[in-house]
Amino acid sequence: MYADITARIRKTPARAAVAAAGAGLALAVAGGATAHAAPASGWVSPVTAPFHFTGTYNADGAHWAHKHSGQDFAAPTGTAVKAAATGTVVTNGWGGAYGNQIVIKHANGMYTQYGHLSKSNVVTGQSVAAGSVIGKIGSTGNSTGPHLHFEVRTTPYYGSSVNPLVYLQNKGVKF
Repeated sequence: MYADITARIRKTPARAAVAAAGAGLALAVAGGATAHAAPASGWVSPVTAPFHFTGTYNADGAHWAHKHSGQDFAAPTGTAVKAAATGTVVTNGWGGAYGNQIVIKHANGMYTQYGHLSKSNVVTGQSVAAGSVIGKIGSTGNSTGPHLHFEVRTTPYYGSSVNPLVYLQNKGVKF
């Protein structure tokens, strides 16, 4: 499955570095997940309550303008959304199609984006710890139901995303 997807991903130096770190990693993207202990890398899953993966990375679809730029975690409205790693909130507020969103910059230069939130618990400029609750799942913006749209990016802007599940698995996160 990932061989087909990775052949279609636009190649950039940052994406190549991420891909090289985890080439050949297998990932099941269907079904549910349970909470696991935080890996030594300091990265965690942004949702630990029971959820289902929907809207997979780089998928075609009618709900987005290009390929899907993140991974969707479907769960009930109000489910806790956690910072995937320690960092600083650089964006907090309305993000158009993303609805209510948060973007966090991490010490390794990567960014994580959390979209369609029903509530934000943070403010721009705030430092957050990995695993701290930063918001709640919702269905704001271009959304068909309650879920978290989660991206890992090389910049804070749309178009710089990498496969978030592969990235998290490379950091030791288990789903």
